[in-house]
Amino acid sequence: MPGRHTAYSDVVTSADRAVRLLVALTAAGVRDVVLAPGSRSAPLALALYAADRAGDLRLHVRIDERTAGFLALGLTIGSRRPVAVVTTSGTAVGNLLPAVMEAHHGGRPVIVVSADRPASMRGSGASQTTEQAGIFGVFAPCVDLAADAADADLEAAVHAAGLRPGPTQLNLQLAEPLLPDAETPDRPWWPGAGEGPGEWVRPRRTGPHVAPGPRTVVIAGDDAGSAARVLAERSGWPLLAEPTSGARLGDNAIRTYRLLLGGPLGRQIERVVVTGHPTLSRPVTRLISRPDIEVLAAPGPGGVVTDPGRVARHLEAVPVVPDDTTAADADLDWLAAWKDADADLAARLDAYLDAHLDADDDATRPLDALRVAREVAAAVTERGTLVVGSSNPVRDLDLMMVPHPPLEHRFVVGNRGLAGIDGTVSTAIGVALGRRGAGRTLALVGDVTFLHDATGLVLGPHEPRPDLTIVVVNDDGGSIFAGLEQGGADYADAFERVFATPHGVDLEALCAASHTAYGRVDGVADLRRELEAPPSGIRVVEARVGRVDRRAQAAAIAALVED
Repeated sequence: MPGRHTAYSDVVTSADRAVRLLVALTAAGVRDVVLAPGSRSAPLALALYAADRAGDLRLHVRIDERTAGFLALGLTIGSRRPVAVVTTSGTAVGNLLPAVMEAHHGGRPVIVVSADRPASMRGSGASQTTEQAGIFGVFAPCVDLAADAADADLEAAVHAAGLRPGPTQLNLQLAEPLLPDAETPDRPWWPGAGEGPGEWVRPRRTGPHVAPGPRTVVIAGDDAGSAARVLAERSGWPLLAEPTSGARLGDNAIRTYRLLLGGPLGRQIERVVVTGHPTLSRPVTRLISRPDIEVLAAPGPGGVVTDPGRVARHLEAVPVVPDDTTAADADLDWLAAWKDADADLAARLDAYLDAHLDADDDATRPLDALRVAREVAAAVTERGTLVVGSSNPVRDLDLMMVPHPPLEHRFVVGNRGLAGIDGTVSTAIGVALGRRGAGRTLALVGDVTFLHDATGLVLGPHEPRPDLTIVVVNDDGGSIFAGLEQGGADYADAFERVFATPHGVDLEALCAASHTAYGRVDGVADLRRELEAPPSGIRVVEARVGRVDRRAQAAAIAALVED
């Protein structure tokens, strides 16, 4: 434990403080640490190397701090433990901001350890010295640990960071000399990990009772968890669950809910229970913003209630039905109407999609973004993992992913706190590395999302590598905007350049530059073979699709509801 480091010297050096911090991190449950190398963080880097070799921590080294931050985020999601990311001083810390913002809104325990010069050097013009303590503002509390901070203060700060459901910055001031004395090689450089807790579990409260009565639906947004499914099933209510909710399974889950909300059933809703963090579709946002219906909203994973219309009654947790509620209390006709409509519309959607593509069999049928999503969803087996990118992929998955049978859980996740495309490749690698012993990991992303984090594929020869298949739906640009207002005819002249942003990047060459395995698929049969192949390391599968008809396709699918 940290006390052992004072046995050989009365002077606490920066090297000693680095070791004490890492021992405290292990005691807080940290088992994975991401490092972006630098000068001021040198003692932390050497201590991490020693801890990794001893088997007490798993070290991941990246050359890009933004990539490192999202890798830490993915490791946190996959392992359900706090994960630390270590940087040097200066702009290195600022590059973590996007990952810290996502961790804040997603309630992920990412611990930023930012090495810093002593406070006396701030404002002096010293190299790589800036006001980095508290740089993340409202997104992460900061503990500025002075160069002479007591061990008790350091350990208390680390302990609190490990328990917090969100990111924390530990700004560690390190004075020179930074490295241990080379003349004392017998010093206890790494004394061993501290005893810590097991898997980190986000605390969940029990919410108030909600009784059957009005025509109610349960909205399960990102990371809603099993509580949403249990509530819907016990109450006999339709469950409108996003793919990353962790609740899209069971008999009450409605696959085509997003389309049905625009039809007669959507207009009959009298009450909504909002769980998790729903941000996926405008129909859901409009529904939970209606002032004419009762909206009950529980906090999402980041602790914030999703209430864009400011009309909801805020709850402390997901509500539960009274213990004396029986099946006779449920409005079975209401649930049956949703299930019947869902079955009919899902069949129409699949038939439309297959007929829309001019081929008679899967061997020759060309690829379409929705079909890619359907094939990827079908390839996720029980206990398997799917990381889905923002923009079109998660929305395509929302339409095509069939709810799973009860208790056949799939781990479907994405960066939905802010729903950005930042760092998705690194997040997927982190999730796969964090899910030790789990089933196969797949990722579904768009081409712009993939290119935005291409540095995520840059792994050194000594770094842990997961088995991860990344399916890139490449339509050469941002087709998500085609379905929005700017995709209309009035903006056609500007659309291609400032929204579609075609790039023409050769993904095969890009993968070759980082020594990443690559395959291209042009038909459904090829895609299935890639998805069925035994995983071995990181592999990118490029699925070429068109985007010129996305707006017309969306309109045709919406018209299916009116039929």
